[in-house]
Amino acid sequence: MKKTIESIVVSLTVITLSVLGFIFNPIYLSNNQKETLLILVIVCSSSALYCFVVGEISRNNSQMDKLWSIMPIAYTWIIASKSNFNPRQVIYAILVTLWGIRLTINFARKGAYSIKFWAGEEDYRWKILRSKKAFQNKFTWALFDLFFISIYQNALVLAITLPSFASMDSPIALGVFDYIAFSGALLFLLIETIADEQQMFFHTTKRKMLNEGKSLEELPEPFNKGFNTLGLWNRSRHPNYLGEQGFWLLLYLVIIGSKCVTYNFFSYTLVGPLLLILIFLGSSSLQESISSKKYPEYSNYINKVSKYIPLKKYR
Repeated sequence: MKKTIESIVVSLTVITLSVLGFIFNPIYLSNNQKETLLILVIVCSSSALYCFVVGEISRNNSQMDKLWSIMPIAYTWIIASKSNFNPRQVIYAILVTLWGIRLTINFARKGAYSIKFWAGEEDYRWKILRSKKAFQNKFTWALFDLFFISIYQNALVLAITLPSFASMDSPIALGVFDYIAFSGALLFLLIETIADEQQMFFHTTKRKMLNEGKSLEELPEPFNKGFNTLGLWNRSRHPNYLGEQGFWLLLYLVIIGSKCVTYNFFSYTLVGPLLLILIFLGSSSLQESISSKKYPEYSNYINKVSKYIPLKKYR
């Protein structure tokens, strides 16, 4: 019940803020932005088509997962080049490139990429979803693959880079909001990187001991729990998700720094970071549901540790 209320509140907040963004700051595009948008939409559509066709043929639905960290790099550098390498857009693209390199390396360590581009390790959540009764019908799954995995996620990845697009023609020099945006994004990128490294260390160490013939119960603390409670994970159930959402929300502040909003905080470009929050809300709920079934103590962990913000220490 608590999770349902949380989902409803977050969803309504996201919808309300997105609507306010379109009401207070309608979309007015320069000719340069129209040309740039056409390029971005063509690239995004091509990516969506690729993900759907290759995903259905190979039965590996992690095609978009492989591109998730790559497409924003392409989008932001396209925007930077079309802005004649405006300093704001260049710094934005550099930060997104650092973010993309980190995420690509992290995903590669999990075996996601292969010389056979359609192969590689598929995200376990797609396998679990396909096994559910609602998706047993291949046609139903194909529709889900087309509209959610391929089209929606590709559109979302483009949407999160919209602050750079909206501010690309701004004549305003870099200011305090830009510095807050860039330094804050770098901080959240650091949090995300540390969280991923701690997660990788925990599961690599646990797997090594299990491969030596030990059972989970025989492992030393805290590995015998099965789930990570080390470092940032001792105070947050999803510190990596906190870093991811914070990164893109902070970059939204370039909209204010470039004075693309005049009298208020809201802009249509807020829709990308807000929809990202919804994606992670659903993803974290699915992940926690799986972990609760695998590890007896995980329910206790949920009750004592906040989902994102590092607060009370887990004991």
